[in-house]
Amino acid sequence: MLTAPVDVVALLSPLAVTQQHWRGTLAMTVLTVGAFATGGLYRARRHVSILDELPSLCGRLLATAAVVAIIAALRHDSPAYLVGFIRGVAMAAVLVIVGRLVTREAATLARRRRWVEHNAIVIGAGATAVEVARLLRRYPRYGLRFVGHVDSSPPSDTQPAPTIGTLDQLPQLVRLAECDVLVIADPQCPEPALMEVLRHPVVAGCDLWAVPRLWGSRSHGDHIGAIPIVRVGDTTLSGPRWALKRSSDVTFAAVALLLLSPILLLCAALVLMDGGRGVFFYQERIGRHGRPFNIIKFRTMRPLDEHESQTNWSIAHDRRVSPIGRLLRRTSLDELPQLWNILKGDMSVVGPRPERPYFVQKFSAEYPSYAMRHRVPVGLTGLAQVSGLRGDTPISDRARFDNYYIENWSLWLDAKVLLRTVAEVFRGGGR
Repeated sequence: MLTAPVDVVALLSPLAVTQQHWRGTLAMTVLTVGAFATGGLYRARRHVSILDELPSLCGRLLATAAVVAIIAALRHDSPAYLVGFIRGVAMAAVLVIVGRLVTREAATLARRRRWVEHNAIVIGAGATAVEVARLLRRYPRYGLRFVGHVDSSPPSDTQPAPTIGTLDQLPQLVRLAECDVLVIADPQCPEPALMEVLRHPVVAGCDLWAVPRLWGSRSHGDHIGAIPIVRVGDTTLSGPRWALKRSSDVTFAAVALLLLSPILLLCAALVLMDGGRGVFFYQERIGRHGRPFNIIKFRTMRPLDEHESQTNWSIAHDRRVSPIGRLLRRTSLDELPQLWNILKGDMSVVGPRPERPYFVQKFSAEYPSYAMRHRVPVGLTGLAQVSGLRGDTPISDRARFDNYYIENWSLWLDAKVLLRTVAEVFRGGGR
């Protein structure tokens, strides 16, 4: 929490001496903070050491300083200006390293005095898990207070370490122990069962660390004692990540509605001529956290009644779909009104496709991972759809792709899905 503000103050420190190079100083600050963030220099670490970070710090400082210095040289011919700017950059770089040293020592001191401590449950009761627990009890500098072991089997006298409960009880144990951190170390259970528990909303709120299965092999990164440990990325969209996704959704939907308004009007006119009034089709779908909303589409056929609308799985080969309706469905133009759903906040541009309440209830009962799709907003398009899972395709495969998208989300992944969606539209890969 202290590192980023200290870095910003250090990078802006040349402005306290002179404001002649304020543009370059601001550019240097923005680029350096961005380079530090992408390089993982603001991520939490269990083993805190300035020496571990020093090569990455110096490399990124030199790279950003070189970029800004080259731009400054192209804009200013005065050698005196460049010399003054480089002096400011050198001062800022030294202060960044000093600031890192101070914040790291402060963090280590706070952990050793147990002023900053997080409750941790170790998942597993084997030899590696026992060693991790021993290190956490002996060395408070890792900032974790060991609560107990959890494994798939009930407690027994033959286990290397006693457990405080089974894996199925983990959500209740996390709540009772006010646990903030989970450490996965050789659990005796299948990976699908473990992942199902880790996706529980209570458990998903914890920081998740894991000991690599081949931890005796060469590895890089964080460690507890001599045991390497890696942090598993957050699988929920909240905080800054959610703000970033939501702002990109609003921008995309607003621009798309503006640019595609002639196409929207043409589609509306075709639907009106084909079937009369009632251009739009509204249907209840399930969104984020199981909340219902009304999705908007261009009408391609009229269902007999509400029951058929809610329970008929596919109309891809329904004879009631008119030629214009088939064209709209094949090109996915019938989905364009959902841009309004995105602006309202019901949907996202990219995410799991929304389904009707009847099928959500049915698939959630049949496939344990299906309900986890609703951790994020549903989308206009999705990774499963551009991977060929549209129409009458296995629900288990769709759920697997949707959960992979959630757990590996990035803006670039959204961009890739959008580009593949455009390719599918031009190929006429709709239903």
